[in-house]
This record gives sequence, structure tokens and C-alpha cells, in this order.
Amino acid sequence: MRTITKKPEVLAPGGTLEKLKTAIHYGADAVYIGGEAYGLRTRAGNFDYEEMAEAVAFAHSHGSKVYVAANMVTHEGNEEGAGDFFRTIRDIGIDAVLISDPALMEIAVTDAPGLPIHLSTQASATNYQTLNFWETEGLERVVLAREVSMEEIKEMNEKTNVEIEAFVHGAMCISYSGRCVLSNHMSNRDANRGGCAQSCRWKYGLFDMPLLGEQNPVGAGEEGIEEPFSMSAVDLSMLEHIPDLVESGVDSLKIEGRMKSIHYVSTAVNVYRKAVDAYCADPDNYELKQEWVDELWKVAQRELATGFFYQEPTEDEQLFGQRRKIPRYGFIGQVMAYDPETQMATIQQRNNFGVGDEIEFYGPGLRHSKQTVEAMWDENDESIDRAPNAMMTVKMKVNTPVERHDMIRKKR
Repeated sequence: MRTITKKPEVLAPGGTLEKLKTAIHYGADAVYIGGEAYGLRTRAGNFDYEEMAEAVAFAHSHGSKVYVAANMVTHEGNEEGAGDFFRTIRDIGIDAVLISDPALMEIAVTDAPGLPIHLSTQASATNYQTLNFWETEGLERVVLAREVSMEEIKEMNEKTNVEIEAFVHGAMCISYSGRCVLSNHMSNRDANRGGCAQSCRWKYGLFDMPLLGEQNPVGAGEEGIEEPFSMSAVDLSMLEHIPDLVESGVDSLKIEGRMKSIHYVSTAVNVYRKAVDAYCADPDNYELKQEWVDELWKVAQRELATGFFYQEPTEDEQLFGQRRKIPRYGFIGQVMAYDPETQMATIQQRNNFGVGDEIEFYGPGLRHSKQTVEAMWDENDESIDRAPNAMMTVKMKVNTPVERHDMIRKKR
């Protein structure tokens, strides 16, 4: 009987304090967040120092870690104040900082000694020599470029001692791990300093221009072609290949999505937690369950593929032409309290739902239950047919016991 000696951590996005706590409730070993400066997600709900302190206290009390992304590419002047920033997050208790720019690394080492540094994926580490270089510079972990294959990861693990972190789920950048200037050119928003406009996700026309001023659309009108040209990549999903990831020696399995919802975060963490635990507990008898795959598709925003892990992506990993049908579910609420004697659940509503809707409850460990809403009441115990107002309190009787922090969704 085989025994797994190194169980990889499940690393989740924490775009806000609520998302961070949700990720940990649903099984994340670690969560990565952004501060108010030096990161690449200026539109995410980035953390101030007070929120960081609360995040660290909550995570550490649950046996989880918190990493801060400070992975921007600095231009002259962008590094101002970085010493105070790194020193403060070190003193708060942040477990590591993710950096790509050597200037910021030097500042972190000099001004905040003792703060562990992880190399960000923005640095595009793609070979073991690179990993060994960064290890000699004192880095504890390298987040690999998304363009690395499974075989390359195995070789890296054999020839280096630095920890390896790899993206396993979420959005893929069309450029080389984020080294993109499309956004700068098209919208004057610097992707490498936190302002990406997602230009690769836009729809484009493709034209044949044989003569000056002449434009002949290519592909227009062809059956099933929504747009004739696209740079948008499908999303990454390695759920079906957990054994390969564990056996390759990856130390951390990273889920992308700091700007995504608690519905996405809770579902993705829930599924990967279940799969990793199942394989590491009994690798000889491990079996991928279809219900795990189906669960991930409930929060899929795009089609899913394995990125660069097994082959060079082809046109099948690009989003253009007729879409595959993806079942979409809407997040409608979260359980705030449950009374087992009356079987009444108190719910914080997030999206419109009402009497007659078929809804699904789910919680950590992939607990599930479905039922039709037969009756509901507002916070004043007055009967209502629908819950149309965001964040309103709703009470309803449930057929199966639920728990605080359980989520509720319905099929659109």
C-alpha cells in the first residue's frame, strides 16, 4: 500500500475578508490576498492593515496561512513606501509575500528581515535552474509560470529543494504569465501595475484588407461563429489530474480568482479539498467522482481545459465559435443560523429567489440537499413570496439540517 509523504496545500484566493473566511471555512490550507499597494489587482477588495490583522488572526486560529501578493513591476517611484509596507505586514503576522520585481525583494529583505518571500508567477519561472537561483537568493517558494508542463515540474522537483506552487484552477492569461501590454496599448491601463483591462477577453473582428481603406470581414456569417477572431483562453482545471499533481511533487495547488464571488471560492475550494484528501488518504483506491466534476461546472465561467500541463494548447483551448452548453447556477444566499428544533434556517439573501423555486444547499465536505421553497418569512416574521432586496434576512423551513456558512444556489 502506497503512502503519500507530502500532501500539497490547497491555496485559495481571498479578494475580501469575507472571501478569505469563506475559503478557510471550506477547507483552504492557505489564502492569498492583496494589500492596498504593490499588487496586480487594484480592483479587488484589497486589505488595509487592520483587515490583514483580522485575516491573520482568523486564519491562524483555523490552522491556515495568509500570503500577500506584492507582485507588481515597479517603475521609478512605485517602490516608495515599500519598506514600511513589508515591515508592517511582517509584524502583523503575514506568512509570506509574493514578489516578482527584484527591487521589491531587496527592499523586503533589507527592511523586513524574517518575512518569507515567494516568487510570483509574474516572474515566469519555467526551469529548475531558475528555481535554484531564487533559492540561493533566499526565497522559500516559487510560483511557476502557467506555461510549465507536468514533466517539467517533475524534473524541477528532482533537481531543486525550493517549494513549488502551481496554478491548478481558474483563468488563464493569453500572454506569458501576465507579461502583457495589450491593456496598456488599448486602454492606457498597465496590466503589470495592477490595471489590466482584460483586453484579451474582448471580441474582435478579423478583416482582409487587400487595398487601402478596403475591409472585408473574414468568417462573418459562417454558421456557429460568434466572432471570427478571439484571444480569450478557456479556463484551467486540473481536478481530474490530482494524482499527477501530487506525484509530481507540487507543494501548493493554487486556485485563481481574487475578484470572483464567494460562490466560486467556496465551491472550488470544497471540490479540490475533497479530491486532495481522498487521494492522499488512499492513493491505491482513489477514484475521481463525477459529482466533483459536476460541482465545479456549477461555477464555471468558461469552458475548462488542462492548459500547458500535458500539451501545447491548440485552437480548442481558445474561446471562439459556438459555445459548449455550460449549466449555470446563481448564488442566492448564505445560511446565517439554523434551529434544529423548528428546522428553520435564517438566510442572508444575495440574489432574488422565492416560493416555488428549486434551490440547493451545500456546505464544507460537499454536503448537499435540494428542495423547493414552499414558504418564507422576512426578519419580522411576516410571510413573503419573494426575497427581491439584496442582503435582506429571510427565514424558511428546510427539509435537511444545514449549518451556518452553508451556501444556497439555484439553477438559472
